[in-house]
Amino acid sequence: MIYPFHSNYPVIDDSAFIADFVTITGDVEIGGHSSVWFNSVIRGDVAPVRIGKNVNIQDNSILHQSPNNPLILEDEVTIGHQVILHSCIIRKRALIGMGSIILDQAEIGEGAFIGAGSLVPQGKKIPPNTLAFGRPAKVMRELTAEDILDMERIVREYAEKAQFYKSQQSKNS
Repeated sequence: MIYPFHSNYPVIDDSAFIADFVTITGDVEIGGHSSVWFNSVIRGDVAPVRIGKNVNIQDNSILHQSPNNPLILEDEVTIGHQVILHSCIIRKRALIGMGSIILDQAEIGEGAFIGAGSLVPQGKKIPPNTLAFGRPAKVMRELTAEDILDMERIVREYAEKAQFYKSQQSKNS
């Protein structure tokens, strides 16, 4: 379901895939070839949500924000299953592992990897190209070439799956 909130209506690129049972409302922009998977919620009813190109937001994720604190996902970001993002910034090519929570004004650096089940507290900055893990998340190490290739694979595979599902939606409409 896509809802306006007052005068703000979500702007979703035509090439994006929005799965069934997703809710998007308010001041939300979703870039080209991005995907939002089953049962996720993106609410732009407090501050803006900006989602770049080739982003995948996996099943059961929740995106929201606090007043005057937008939520920003740059290009080629992966958001794992059941992630909660709240008024944070996720830089290009970062990956947020399943079940993680990223809080207000936290910033995940370009190409960083947040391990599954992590909690990034309010205002915490995770450096680019590092693996951070834990509750609270701590930087464990620099990413390896293998880590980076795996993160690129996930972005590519979700883009391919999204196009397949999008073609099925077209056939069934």
